[in-house]
Amino acid sequence: MPSHLSADRPAAQPPGRGSVDALISQTRRLKGDVDAVRRDAPGDDADPQERWQRALYDLALHQLSDLDAHLAQLRDGPPLVPSATGAEPAARTAPPAPRRGSLLSRVGSAEWNLLTDEASWSGELYEILGRDRTAPPLTLDELPSLVLDEDKPKLTVMVTDCLVDAQRIDGEFRVVRPDGEVRTVHMMGEPVLAADGSTASMWAVLRDVSELRRSERAVSETRDSLQRHRQRAQSEQRLAVELQEAVLPPWRGSLRLPHQGAETLDLAAHYLPSSSSALIGGDWYDALELADGETLLSVGDLTGHGVAVASGMATLLGAVRGMAMAGTQPAQLMALLNQLLDATVQPALGSAVCCRYRPETRTLVWAQAGHPAPLLFRGGTGRRLHSPDGVLLGATSGAVYAQAEETLEPGDLLLLHTDGLVSERDNAAAVNRLLDLAPRFNGARTAQDCVRMVMEEFGETEREDDACVLIAKVTS
Repeated sequence: MPSHLSADRPAAQPPGRGSVDALISQTRRLKGDVDAVRRDAPGDDADPQERWQRALYDLALHQLSDLDAHLAQLRDGPPLVPSATGAEPAARTAPPAPRRGSLLSRVGSAEWNLLTDEASWSGELYEILGRDRTAPPLTLDELPSLVLDEDKPKLTVMVTDCLVDAQRIDGEFRVVRPDGEVRTVHMMGEPVLAADGSTASMWAVLRDVSELRRSERAVSETRDSLQRHRQRAQSEQRLAVELQEAVLPPWRGSLRLPHQGAETLDLAAHYLPSSSSALIGGDWYDALELADGETLLSVGDLTGHGVAVASGMATLLGAVRGMAMAGTQPAQLMALLNQLLDATVQPALGSAVCCRYRPETRTLVWAQAGHPAPLLFRGGTGRRLHSPDGVLLGATSGAVYAQAEETLEPGDLLLLHTDGLVSERDNAAAVNRLLDLAPRFNGARTAQDCVRMVMEEFGETEREDDACVLIAKVTS
């Protein structure tokens, strides 16, 4: 950032990270134990009971792997990102919860005899595929009729590798049930060899993993969406910062205006970002030597945050500079700014103070639009200038603004600020905190020293909005 001038019932709490880590460790130990038992199990392909047990071991390993992955997702969660408003990091966004028990996949089994071209299915497989139990099971040649066209080559390769090369099957494909619902099926199979070593049949366990895959896709899509949101927010923030840096005055430290003459203003300013938002706001400050030798001082705030607000602030500040350079007096300038905001497509509200300082008479002419009045410090005490009438910019069409005059003296100090500078909601308390700096200001040599004092007092404060301060010290 540039340093320029509910309900009564408490919500259930999620499990702690430590308890989830413990579950992950237990899951992985159990997975290792199951794998060890599986390796020690008999490998008699001719015994249907042995085949079934071996398939259940494999299935248990798959289920434990899925559980491990889901527990890791529960522990880590999606990443945090700035919200659209920038007020706080956006909450972790979870995918839609699966239906109760849906991740506990249904399992069926089937065997296809190559010698007799007969097939046998378990009752659960009929349920998974949505088939009438009174209908005969489909043969291997008929099975692809249930499969989505784009997945048929995958099934063909798996079955061919099993029957021709005696390879085990471990893959997924999607089926279309008679009611039109698409389900994802994970098939684990193996060949059953005859005495001469040829493949006699193919035996498989089929698991409905539709809800599991749906949940995984939702998590992946959520992460992708959050990543895109983060990248978009970062790009918008960079653009807003660049826009603000291009528009706000380029000077740092002290500045004296006008550049010529004995009667000048010693100027210093500072911009403070919000502590609760990562996005740039619409606050501005400005000091400009005008064509007639007078000095323009202004501060303002356009409500909101982000690129659109920074762009609107740039428009307003450009209008202030242009009209002031053309000789427009503060009250009329405020009325024209109000018309400008009233004519914009997007409704917006803003506040501002605009001052013209005449060095030869040390006269300050100023107007305000719903903005905190300038504070005048003199001889170790401070007071708030009496505000002329003026409503917020953009609040009402055809608003009329008044202006006031104040004669300054050598050594006087003028402080202009936006309302985010102090956190008190009570405006009087906020002003008093600033006025309490009067004794310290009285001993300061430069405007920059005074800005430093303001930062020491308010710079570390947690603030809900951006803020800026502009100090002008009358020299002679």
